[in-house]
Amino acid sequence: MVTSPRAVGLTTDQKRSLHADGFVRVPGVVPDELVGRALRAINHDLGKGIDPAELRAMEAISFCPSLCRTPAITDLFERSGARAVVESATGPLKPVDYGQIAPRWPEALDGAQPPKHYSPHIDGIHAPDNGVPMGTLQNFTALACVLLSDLPTTDAGNFTVWPGSHRVLERFYREHTDAALRDYSTHPGLGTPQQITGRAGDLIICQFLLGHDVSLNVSPHIRYAVFFRVASTTLTEENRLGSVLDPWRDWNGMRAIIAR
Repeated sequence: MVTSPRAVGLTTDQKRSLHADGFVRVPGVVPDELVGRALRAINHDLGKGIDPAELRAMEAISFCPSLCRTPAITDLFERSGARAVVESATGPLKPVDYGQIAPRWPEALDGAQPPKHYSPHIDGIHAPDNGVPMGTLQNFTALACVLLSDLPTTDAGNFTVWPGSHRVLERFYREHTDAALRDYSTHPGLGTPQQITGRAGDLIICQFLLGHDVSLNVSPHIRYAVFFRVASTTLTEENRLGSVLDPWRDWNGMRAIIAR
């Protein structure tokens, strides 16, 4: 759902959308100055070249790994309005010291558009190439995406979500608790995907269990975005599984909405 910006936090309607759909987009949260600084650092780093042998790992984890913990990236969350907006739903968050840099390149089309193929997933549960060891959980509270480039159309490398899939997955993991510690290869049907459009500086907030992916990019432009996996101060190593089985447990700012 597209909503109007609010510097100090989410509105009641935005929280309702977040609870129902599992995500909400808030326009214009990150100032142009911070967006430009991040883009300059990323493009400078990409200009040095990418080792083809590392490309698959970068797609799964992050491009420009030397930048992920620098202020040019982390300030997108910590020195913009992003933290205040997310904390209005979650309550206090742990410090953010890492951002996943996720450019998506245009497809090399030779007269025909490639078929659309989606692989919805969630983060923090073991899957091939995601770096999470089987038998462990690296879950968090919210996935926060900062767009660094305009996305006025679909099929442009858009962040893609399955609205309401967080409710489906909550039921699935309550019934198959062992699956949370095994892998994400077995999951129920999640419904119809939605590609999110927007502008540079927009903030997209997702519930941890929301299925997501990236669309094909048949536009002429690189899609730029940075993802932050943010954790409530109430999430600990000892209670990670509990937050999978009760995914709104750590969202203290959503209590009134959940109670309804």
